[in-house]
Amino acid sequence: MTEKVGSAGGGESAVERTLGTLATLNPAYALDHEPPPAAAPPITIDELYRTHRMQMVRMAILLVDDMASAEDVVQEAFAGLYRNWGGLRDRNAAIGYLRTAVVNGSRSMLRRRRTARAYVPPDPGTARSAESLAMLSAEHQAVVNALGDLAPRQREVLVLRYYGGLSEAEIAEATGLSKGTVKSTASRAVAKLGDIMRSAHS
Repeated sequence: MTEKVGSAGGGESAVERTLGTLATLNPAYALDHEPPPAAAPPITIDELYRTHRMQMVRMAILLVDDMASAEDVVQEAFAGLYRNWGGLRDRNAAIGYLRTAVVNGSRSMLRRRRTARAYVPPDPGTARSAESLAMLSAEHQAVVNALGDLAPRQREVLVLRYYGGLSEAEIAEATGLSKGTVKSTASRAVAKLGDIMRSAHS
């Protein structure tokens, strides 16, 4: 059972309920939360690429804001997976490797942007409207847009929790944070997201 990342006030807020439905954007969510059949054949990189590439691209878009950068991050993550394939134990280890590689690649992308004088941020009106995030309801779009105003660590934790459906322990593994830091960061991020959304509608 996936443990709940802490909320700011004990009860689930409207922002958390909306965030919780972001899992519907994740094409591999069910695959990641169902145990494989006992007689399942060994996983291959081709199969992982086919079933999880779009999931990873969508996650990267939520972290770096534009499709081209997200695709670059994910392509490099799969290249790293190929190089390290022999050292991975099973399907779950491979998916965990990909998640961590996407988080780290997104961090590197954001650092490069901050140091690049000529970087022009993508138009917020089109950055997340690519195929991967199309068809969002107005409520979902407001949450996704507000994610871009959070600190990078806060955004990582919320994306992994609500889009990826990960537990605190899994988020800690993917981000290199302690479980306690994951929980406190999630609580502050949800509260901050609520403030951002209320300000946007005031």
